[in-house]
Amino acid sequence: MKKENQRNAFGETLLELGKEDSGIVVLGADLACSTKTEIFEKDFPERHFNMGIAEESLMAAAAGLAISGKTVFASTFAVFATARAYDHIRQSIAYTRANVKIVATHGGITVGGDGATHQITEDIALMRVLPNFTVIVPADALETRKVVRAVAKHPGPVYVRLGRADMPVITEGHDFNIGKATVLRKGKDVTLIGTGIMVYVCLEAAEELEKDGISTRVINLSTIKPLDEETIIKAAKETGAVVTAEEHNVEMGMGSAIAMVLAEHKHVPMKRVGIPDVFGESGESEELMEKYGLTKESIVKAAHDVIKRKDRLSTLEQVRRRLRKAEKELEKHKESEEGCEDEKARRGKEKKRERKRKAKR
Repeated sequence: MKKENQRNAFGETLLELGKEDSGIVVLGADLACSTKTEIFEKDFPERHFNMGIAEESLMAAAAGLAISGKTVFASTFAVFATARAYDHIRQSIAYTRANVKIVATHGGITVGGDGATHQITEDIALMRVLPNFTVIVPADALETRKVVRAVAKHPGPVYVRLGRADMPVITEGHDFNIGKATVLRKGKDVTLIGTGIMVYVCLEAAEELEKDGISTRVINLSTIKPLDEETIIKAAKETGAVVTAEEHNVEMGMGSAIAMVLAEHKHVPMKRVGIPDVFGESGESEELMEKYGLTKESIVKAAHDVIKRKDRLSTLEQVRRRLRKAEKELEKHKESEEGCEDEKARRGKEKKRERKRKAKR
């Protein structure tokens, strides 16, 4: 399967947008080579600003430029774009609804050898709780191009998370719309919902499950906020079991967001696949994915688990229905017996009155 890099897709699309709209400016933090904003900088040096290793200043300046009427793309590594500059994002961008697009690269653990200091696994949690923010995690380079174009037109603050590693292209033939999930594969037994690099892993898991005769639906949830609740609830109702998969801490990530929706609207067995509540470490991307359970095997195991729970719940529901039916029949029987007793009592009283009448004669 063809692989492409999301960062290259981002830089190339930025260049295209720069040619189309002179109001687009780009800010970086001394990492234009890594984030690929250098592609834009080569053609538009007067619209590219290197703020140095000062992410707080990067976000504050981005807010100022946005308030002055520019469409601003601010880009650096995800760990610095969120954790280091969070206060400035909250106060200067989210609170003011500034038209700033934070496109953060090197998200998750697939940063690899840079280790825990450069691997953020909490950014989705941080950004999705900020009022006024839209949060997007594209599944591949092709969708990244569509996302960058979409957010450039979208008013208000946006956080886009990109990975470092090359990723399989899996979204050909599918449109991207902010706030809408995409069904990549139909199925009726279980739903796998992935985001980012884990969408491809979900598709791999679906192939394995198909070998066991399990019809598997796969959803690409590229927009984490706002959630496409309609598609999520529909899938839960039609398949009865859900597994989520993300390259993010399982605490308060995409899976937790979906769990909240299902808790309120449709109770079904669910399992979250993601990074445990720990920091990352240095290693090759594939090794780290394996160590932290971000594999098709983990998703397959989770799918079997929720299906078993669904089957048990189905059995229990059948038992409950039989009990309810038996209770209704028993109630009817009691009512019938009570009716018979009332009739006997009525006849007894009638006979007693008849005897009294005969005795008077």
